[in-house]
Amino acid sequence: MTSYAIFRLPHEDHATLIRQTDGEPAEYLSCAELNGRRGFVVAPFQISERQPVLLIRPDSIETVPCEESEESGGQVFDCSQCRANQVTCPPDSHYVIDFANFHAQLVSGAFRKIVLARCADEESPDVIPPMQLFHRACMLYPRMFIALVSTPKSGCWLTATPEILLEGTTVAWRTIALAGTMKLEGEHLSGEGETLTWSTKNIQEQRIVATYITECLERFTGEFHEEGPRTVRAANLVHLRSDFTFSLPDNLHLGDLLHTLHPTPAVCGLPKRDTFEFITHNEHTPRRYYSGFMGILDPAAETHLYVSLRCMNIEGNQYHLYAGGGLLKDSQEEQEWAETEAKLETMRRIL
Repeated sequence: MTSYAIFRLPHEDHATLIRQTDGEPAEYLSCAELNGRRGFVVAPFQISERQPVLLIRPDSIETVPCEESEESGGQVFDCSQCRANQVTCPPDSHYVIDFANFHAQLVSGAFRKIVLARCADEESPDVIPPMQLFHRACMLYPRMFIALVSTPKSGCWLTATPEILLEGTTVAWRTIALAGTMKLEGEHLSGEGETLTWSTKNIQEQRIVATYITECLERFTGEFHEEGPRTVRAANLVHLRSDFTFSLPDNLHLGDLLHTLHPTPAVCGLPKRDTFEFITHNEHTPRRYYSGFMGILDPAAETHLYVSLRCMNIEGNQYHLYAGGGLLKDSQEEQEWAETEAKLETMRRIL
């Protein structure tokens, strides 16, 4: 099985296809082992021997158009009815149990924030070629980073994500703090959400992530600048985003920086180690490569690594969709469930 990754950066009109022509991608059990490496990275939420960090070797690199070819069409299934049912149905039993368990930790004061994720399964009557789904995602979501990855170890994953983990060149670098979610509806769909008013819960959640990133960057550089927060649109959702720009003394230790940043409170929580352990032992569905990160890593040229949000794991005509939401002490179960439904819609629209 040939390992490949195809990705399109936000607002670009072309995609980049990377293939490893022989052997399997290199496997690492720590982000720090990426120091000095080059290739396409696929990292899970929880790194293990079963789910390691994968590095696809760029044996061939090709620039391809983003448009879907005419001959690839025709295999579309109608999931409008299942979407309608899922939007109106109450939280399922697994989510109810997980929410109560997670929220109790916040009420007790053990955690300041924790992210609860879930998985929803869809099925089509026919197998839709993954590359066709990639092209649809590019068409639907010009503001997002779109990537399709396939390796023997990870399987096939499609992501459409707005969250930069680490991006830059040898001179200038950036990362972002992205948190808080609202769904655009009605007249707001024609804009960027700039007139919406954010709740205290969303503002607090975003500030927690921004503070964490500040503390991480202080370990590597004294030269960084924060701008924001501001409202940004991703599909039919908006988030609060702060941008961090910074320089590094050298590019030899990008893996160490990634080890410090990942997972951010946007997908995990605070305190980081305690919430990470709680999630991995108590969340109903293992996240696998959802809420990890992926993208091109090249310390000598350009790096574009994004947090793997709005994910779909593709297995034939089975599609496993992932989404999560940040919980605070005043979070309400129904509202958090509705937020995950809104996020799952990003992948359902592609189907």
